[in-house]
Amino acid sequence: MNNKFFTFLNPVLAFIDNGAFFRKPFRWLYKLLAVINLIFPIAVLVVAIDSGLFRFGGKVIITFLLLFLILCALAWFGFQIWWNRSDKVNVSTGENDDFVAIPVFSHFLQTCGEWLGMFIGVGGCCISLVVLVFLGSDAQSIGQMLNLGMLVGGSFLSVLLYPVYGFLIVVGARVLAELYRALAAIANNTRK
Repeated sequence: MNNKFFTFLNPVLAFIDNGAFFRKPFRWLYKLLAVINLIFPIAVLVVAIDSGLFRFGGKVIITFLLLFLILCALAWFGFQIWWNRSDKVNVSTGENDDFVAIPVFSHFLQTCGEWLGMFIGVGGCCISLVVLVFLGSDAQSIGQMLNLGMLVGGSFLSVLLYPVYGFLIVVGARVLAELYRALAAIANNTRK
């Protein structure tokens, strides 16, 4: 049947079947998350100003400024992860693959793990170190006053543990992503 009435959706169905339907929105999502990473430090600065953080004095202000610089660096690293990986979504599936959603989702899972692992591993270690050195025992009381609780506070143990946590997150996400990709590759190869 070559009647246009019965085949007018063929281009849309081909778009879904070849994987572009999944890859393009994920590329947009990656770019959006990259931009959100750049905006995040500005939001933290606004919240800090609104919460009255700067009324605590010199030691707290210097600590916050150092933490803000660390957060800006983490945001830039996060931006680079998401922006770089947005181009690699296109190569996660081939044009002739029958199973296209699993590799795209697995790539997203892997990128989330890399981003979160970097944020927790590098950020947690650096932030804990700065808080430990500059605030010491005052960190817990300031954290409670700002309703940040356990987010503000540093100890030597956290300086050591956050990089381990970050590494485990990256490895765990990568293992799950590779399992999904292996499943899709087996299915695609079996189908062929």
